[in-house]
Amino acid sequence: MKFTQTHEWVRVENGIATVGVTDFAQNELGEIVYVELPKIGSHVKKSQEAVVLESTKAAVDVYSPISGEVIEVNEALRTQADLINASAFDKGWLFKIKPLNQSEFLIEFDELLDTDAALA
Repeated sequence: MKFTQTHEWVRVENGIATVGVTDFAQNELGEIVYVELPKIGSHVKKSQEAVVLESTKAAVDVYSPISGEVIEVNEALRTQADLINASAFDKGWLFKIKPLNQSEFLIEFDELLDTDAALA
């Protein structure tokens, strides 16, 4: 798992990247009440707005940590946005990306923060 400085996380399994927000981010936002997810099939670029989270405190943009095609979104969040608060790293994931350019993907992933750097 790797992280961005803006508190997104990404985990890669079998060449597919799953993206979410960190526990710190969800805690800062407070109770999340609405999630605007990206469209399946859309292409996102690293650092591009991909999701909007609305909480009782504010609305914030979530940025894609890597580039690729959105192949799946967490449909459960449409009716249970608070899954992000309850389980930011598990049930509260936001979307999955398939890399379009493997070498670009590897470079972008490598540039992200590891756990130690994210906690520093």
